[in-house]
Amino acid sequence: MAGSAPGVRLLPNAITVLALCAGLSSVQFALSGQYAASVLAITVAALFDSLDGRLARLLDATSRVGAELDSLADAVSFGVAPALVLFVWGLSGQRAGWTVALVFVVCVVLRLARFNTLLDDAEQPPFSKEFFVGVPSPPGALLALLPLVVTLHLGRGWWSSPLAVSVWTVLAALLMVSRIPTLSMKTVRVPPQAIVPLLVLIVIVAAGVIAYPFAALSLAMLLYLAHLPYAAYRYRWLAEHPEAWEVPSRQRRAIRRSARRLGLRRPLHRRVAGAAVRASARVRRRAGHGAGRWVVPDGAQRRRGRRLGLRRGGHP
Repeated sequence: MAGSAPGVRLLPNAITVLALCAGLSSVQFALSGQYAASVLAITVAALFDSLDGRLARLLDATSRVGAELDSLADAVSFGVAPALVLFVWGLSGQRAGWTVALVFVVCVVLRLARFNTLLDDAEQPPFSKEFFVGVPSPPGALLALLPLVVTLHLGRGWWSSPLAVSVWTVLAALLMVSRIPTLSMKTVRVPPQAIVPLLVLIVIVAAGVIAYPFAALSLAMLLYLAHLPYAAYRYRWLAEHPEAWEVPSRQRRAIRRSARRLGLRRPLHRRVAGAAVRASARVRRRAGHGAGRWVVPDGAQRRRGRRLGLRRGGHP
């Protein structure tokens, strides 16, 4: 906004810089063997990353510099830093360990580049703002660190073997560059009657994080993975129901219930083609009615012959 103080406009960028510092600090913690502090630093960077954009929109302090700074900070905090932490922790003794780290960093950068290009795409449907394309980089980094988090909570096991860590890291990288839709929290609206239960849930979650931080983080990552099928289903449903694009969630639920109650579903292409064939047969029958014969299209006749187990052959 034109009348805002320079310090207010600088606040979102300051939070982005703090996220960058937290991400880089995780590498220093890993080099000194403090892996719990490394995970905590990247988690803090993810929290800062979720705040800077919201704060910029709230204060009307968005800028091109802030957007570019945010992308660069994400590439370091959620690409370079997790890759180095995983390499130092469990991949340094493997021949393919550095390759896995490079693959992860490249996928994070590609994901951020695609995100920036989609911001300028005016051809996206209106409901696309409710989704991300692929897993965002902050949860993607925490997903990649899941073997380390589980090891900090349960100790070493098969999940901490170099092969398991390598495969899991590559899978997390592929999820970020995939086309799988994931829910965006930017458009979530909490109804007034759900505010008190939500606050109680936040208190319970905070108590769990304080008492069992690594178990809570592992559970959160598993729940995030579990939401991917629902996000894909919701995206597909919205794509098939344009009438629900601009309505609130309550009305969308009503549309879904009414469609389910009436048994409505999209017609299949085979059924449409079959209906066209039958209509064509009726037209030809009327055309040949004067001659006292029933005319069936060649395609329908061949399909009828296949159903009866007949095949073409020469005339005797």
